[in-house]
Amino acid sequence: MNILSPHAAPNRLSPGGLGMVVALHLLVLWGLLRMNVITLPAPLAVLSVSLLPPAEVIQPNPEIVPPKPRPVERRPTPTPLPQPTQLAAPAEAPAPTQIAVPPAPTLAAPPVAAAPAQTQPRFDADYLDNPKPPYPSISRRMGEQGRVVLRVRVDAQGLPVDVQLHASSGSERLDASALQTVRRWKFVPARLGNEAVAATVLVPIAFSLKD
Repeated sequence: MNILSPHAAPNRLSPGGLGMVVALHLLVLWGLLRMNVITLPAPLAVLSVSLLPPAEVIQPNPEIVPPKPRPVERRPTPTPLPQPTQLAAPAEAPAPTQIAVPPAPTLAAPPVAAAPAQTQPRFDADYLDNPKPPYPSISRRMGEQGRVVLRVRVDAQGLPVDVQLHASSGSERLDASALQTVRRWKFVPARLGNEAVAATVLVPIAFSLKD
């Protein structure tokens, strides 16, 4: 076994070996770039600066004389017109004195005579002795009953001049019996004041099996 002394010189690579090492590093770097393991830094942006030319200083031209300002024209102040004199309104004339005229006396209307009272014809006086309409036998057997109302025109002598059926009882036999009987009645004539006059009256006649 050889023991190296500290003063022994280190081994140096030959130019061929150094080239192989560099080529190996480049090959590994190329493989990493293909696999996107490492990325190259983005190129730095280049800032370009352009210098502006200095501004030209305009020197005043002594030959150019600025125009003189025009004097301001002062317009005369308008003289105010005199205000028209207001005339006082004439005093109102006093209202004419009103003389009270007494109202004309009203003439009282003459009293109107009251119309004489009128009474209706009567058929229920006892002294007239008017018979009751007969109850037809066939109507009794059939049980017919009802109420007949007759309109009777009575003259100034108390006689029936017109007898008409105003409301039927529902039975022709009962209506006919009432009409035939009342045509033979006598009446107390209607009166207008103290004078007998013709008038119309309604005469009710009841047919009942209970009587």
